[in-house]
Amino acid sequence: MKIIWLGHGSFRFEIGGLTLLLDPWLTGNPMLSEDQHDAATDGATHILLTHGHFDHVTDVLPLSRKLGVPVVGQFDLMNHWAEKEGIETVGFNKGGTVDLGGVKVTMVHAVHSSTFGTEDGPRVAGTECGFMIEGEGHTIYASGDTDVMADMKIFNDLHQPDIGILSAGGHFTMDMKRAAYAAKTFFDFKTVIPCHYRTFPILEQSAEVLVEALPDAKVIEPQVLEAIEI
Repeated sequence: MKIIWLGHGSFRFEIGGLTLLLDPWLTGNPMLSEDQHDAATDGATHILLTHGHFDHVTDVLPLSRKLGVPVVGQFDLMNHWAEKEGIETVGFNKGGTVDLGGVKVTMVHAVHSSTFGTEDGPRVAGTECGFMIEGEGHTIYASGDTDVMADMKIFNDLHQPDIGILSAGGHFTMDMKRAAYAAKTFFDFKTVIPCHYRTFPILEQSAEVLVEALPDAKVIEPQVLEAIEI
């Protein structure tokens, strides 16, 4: 299995014979240069979407069309896009699991917001979520943009994820201290990968707090396009 950070909250997962893009943000992503876009997306089989904010959704429709791959996400938005945008989608909802062909994805709750910007102001785009991604004998918890929540205990009881990908930059999501609390209190991760940080000055720039708080887990500060092999 390869987990490849594309900067901010975007990832590429090579798992179970599939290549999944999670919230692929290319256009305007200050951590991913234009000459890296093809390497980030080539060979993708699916796109997973957690919510509708620009730094997660901007490139989803163009990539789905360019690559000819389905978008996997919340039922309401997926149905709308299938009807109005003519793309292939896999729509489901929180608590549901879809089998993408060797990799199972369960949608779980998150605490954030989910809107598109329009000329008339924000427009609701379903609700925010995270994912449990199961394949090759591992379960990845991709938190999506969220704060700490007691639901995380339920997630661990039901899924026992060994890999945690946690939004931890603060301001818009948990910061490193809160992400560490979530990991220690609710989970038993073997590997923790922070994200949604370093992108802008307003976000946390280091995961040192997370590293120091989780001595029993392997905390990996990801580097853009450098594969983490599990």
